[in-house]
Parts: sequence; C-alpha cells; structure tokens
Amino acid sequence: MSLFAIADTHLSFGTNKPMDSFPGWNNYTDRLQINWNSIVKESDTVVIAGDISWAMNFDELTADFDYIHKLNGEKIILKGNHDYWWNTASKMNKFIESMGFDTIKILHNNSFTVGDVSVCGSRGWMFESEEEHDEKILNRELQRIKLSIDSAECEEKIIFLHYPPLTANLKCEEIISLLNENGIKKCFYGHLHGVAAKIAVDGIVDGIDFKLISCDRLNFVPKLIKKF
Repeated sequence: MSLFAIADTHLSFGTNKPMDSFPGWNNYTDRLQINWNSIVKESDTVVIAGDISWAMNFDELTADFDYIHKLNGEKIILKGNHDYWWNTASKMNKFIESMGFDTIKILHNNSFTVGDVSVCGSRGWMFESEEEHDEKILNRELQRIKLSIDSAECEEKIIFLHYPPLTANLKCEEIISLLNENGIKKCFYGHLHGVAAKIAVDGIVDGIDFKLISCDRLNFVPKLIKKF
C-alpha cells in the first residue's frame, strides 16, 4: 500500500474548457490516465490537491468524477481556487453516494488515515494581506487546517494544500506557524503552473519539507509520498 499525490487536474469532460491549448498539456487526460494506472494500485491512495475540475455544478462535474473514479486506487480530494462546484460536505457526499463514486473522499475539516499517517489539509491561502476580505479567508482557512490536524489519529501528519504557503520570495507566516505548532514536517501544494512554477519552493524551510505537486510540474505522474 502506498500514498501518492498530485494537484491541478483541471478536468473538463462536462465543460468546454480543455487545457490542451497550454504548452505541455497536450493530450493530458490520456497521459495522466496511463501514468496513473501504471504506478497506482487498487490498494493505494492518491490525494488530489485542488483545481480538480472546471465544472460549475454537479451536473457538469459528473463526467470528471467518473474519470477520477475509474482511475486505480482510493482518492482523497480537496478544494482548489477553480473548484466552483465545491459545496457543503453533506451535499458533496450525497452526490458521490448517489453516483456510486465510492473511490472518492472529500477532505474538508477532517482527516483520513492512510497506513500509519494522517492525511490533513485544506485549500489554504497564499500570503498576508491588509484587505479585510483576504484576512477573513485566511482566518477561515487557518481554522479548517487546524480542524483537520486536530481530527488526525496518527502521530505523523502530512499536510496537503492547494495554495502554496510560501514561494521563493513570499511567505504566509500564519500558515507556516500553524504547521510548526503542530509538528508538521511535510507539506505538499499545487496551484503554480508553467512559468509560475519557477518561484515554487521545493525543499526544507522552517523545518518543513515543501513540495510542488501540480500536474504539469510532475509531468502528469502522481508523486509517491510514502510506501507502507
């Protein structure tokens, strides 16, 4: 059994917003499917850290979730900034159950045990801001990350965020402090693509090992996080 992760699948089977027009994204859904199923077994778990689908509602989401559901392994998904279909946990779980997508689980104010680690996380937020709206979002995300960590059952907790909590020249001190206060040693994030990935931090900062796992950064191959 193994834990993998990837972010920013940006699926659009139910909408007309393919990513193929972007450099490096040609035929990406077929490439992702082949790569995924070649390394992920049914006994494995894959975290998808946000920007899962361009869908605006559950009707548009159905084909994208069907694609994810049919990939090997269990999937744990969390919200990205483009996941406009995201709803309350109860509504999302009801949709998943009604459609029979039983390989998909929602990471939202909770955590999941995989092997001997707890998978924790939330969408996150990027950096400090003086704008009231941004401050409210950051405080909400801090609370969600804390709820996720507090629900964890394992000593080792691995954090997955959509937004990077830091880049080469900026840092969200509040999120970093929260992770340090709770003994987090590994944090995986998405959101950064193409040229923007040049400012990504891949390495240890403030005692935490940060890694960018966006699809194009990983060449559409899920990243192995841990074998059990």
